[in-house]
Amino acid sequence: MRFENITKYFPNVIANKNINLDIRRGEIHTLLGENGAGKSTLMNILYGLYRADEGQIVLDGEPVEILSPNDAMDLGIGMIHQHFMLIPNFTVWENMALGQDMKKSITLPVEKIIEDIQEVASRLHMEIYPDKRVMDLPIGVQQKVEIMKAIYRGSRLLVLDEPTSVLTPQESEDLFVTLRKLKEEGCTILFISHKMDEVMSISDRISVLRDGELIATLDRDECSPAVLTSLMVGREVCLTCVKAPRTPGDVRIEIDNVKAEGDTHSSSLRGISFSVRSGEIVGIAGVDGNGQSELARIISGVASPQEGSIRINGKDVTRDGARSRHNLGLAYIPADRRGEGLVLDFKLFENATLTEYYQPPCSKRGILNLGKMRSKTKGYIDDFRIKAPGTTIPARNLSGGNQQKLILAREMLKEPDILLIVQPTWGLDIGACSFVFDKIIEERDRGAAILLISTDLEEVRNLSDRLLVLYKGQIMDEVDPVTTPVSDIGLMMTGIRPEIQNGEMKGV
Repeated sequence: MRFENITKYFPNVIANKNINLDIRRGEIHTLLGENGAGKSTLMNILYGLYRADEGQIVLDGEPVEILSPNDAMDLGIGMIHQHFMLIPNFTVWENMALGQDMKKSITLPVEKIIEDIQEVASRLHMEIYPDKRVMDLPIGVQQKVEIMKAIYRGSRLLVLDEPTSVLTPQESEDLFVTLRKLKEEGCTILFISHKMDEVMSISDRISVLRDGELIATLDRDECSPAVLTSLMVGREVCLTCVKAPRTPGDVRIEIDNVKAEGDTHSSSLRGISFSVRSGEIVGIAGVDGNGQSELARIISGVASPQEGSIRINGKDVTRDGARSRHNLGLAYIPADRRGEGLVLDFKLFENATLTEYYQPPCSKRGILNLGKMRSKTKGYIDDFRIKAPGTTIPARNLSGGNQQKLILAREMLKEPDILLIVQPTWGLDIGACSFVFDKIIEERDRGAAILLISTDLEEVRNLSDRLLVLYKGQIMDEVDPVTTPVSDIGLMMTGIRPEIQNGEMKGV
């Protein structure tokens, strides 16, 4: 497959500029670039979601016109999006069956579909329940369904946009085994990832995009993380997280014996207690679906616990709502930036002031001051280096990394007492991750109490001063993120305490 002189314009932005790129049959080809570099736009053109303004795509030596995802699928092109394209109210098998050819039958062959799903799941080493509704599945399992759906439909050229962003290391390695098998069978794979260890492990060749242009294409053996990072961002980037020792101050938030029903048994909270002090980062590590979402919703005020209490700056807020907690100094950065953090059809200045539009200077006596709102948003864009042509474009027009930066700016620049941060770098590139890490550490050094919930073990270990390990809605233990072996933390994430007692490991 070949991209020839692909150019794509958006208002005030050239997303792709004269891209010429060859993809070889049976290779795993990685696309690298900062958020907003043009990777997703190029892949959306390949999948028929966008049309190139200039240039063409050549497949098997012939120019092809791809006007829709149906055209792409007919050509054997499958795509797994970073933001899931599943229907939440449908079951797993119903999502799989969508778009299936019905010419030979007036009824769906449900048993055959389920049998095929289970066969694909077995090949991918994934545990899937075909009759479960997607909305009842944890985010990590929803990602698995996306991967399975593309393979189930028999794609010969498979595009994966950040496919491992919510998978455990073991699940990621299982996926890589499957991708290598698909490669051996002649399947071509376009892989978008920001995790350098993945890129160096899985790639045959690597192409780097920056500001919409193709900078270089290199064989993996010619590369190193430092070289690739420099090509991506045009400068050297520190790949390690550095923070100075700090003595924590007063307790800012206390969680006492909190219990709550979750979407599944594993995600129900079972008597969680901990506190966070000013000037420290307390991390919560765990495999996705073990109560992280429920805990974040309860602390933020979106949901209420069935038992237990929550205190912010000494005040009991257990039955208070989100706005009350926000006014007491709690800022919330959710995992689902598109669903909870932003209103995608609102303009940037409207999203930037979502938590304060009802207060001066954004409004007075119920009348919005649009000038002040735009001015404040312009400051956010400048301070957090958000790539946006102005304050009046819809939030959906921003790349994922720039959407995340907008939320971080909105919450952090108010200098809150407490920051609840969930999956802060999900799907972000190395340059953006480094920027986010620096901002989180700046807030900690300023004196904020930070609760960091992340399924990225390396991230949560590097940033945290204290680390709590969550499994099936309960805290397995508190550990030192620096001195505790990764293997011990990994065991606790699966419900096993690493202490040996009477020759056996303790489990939950």
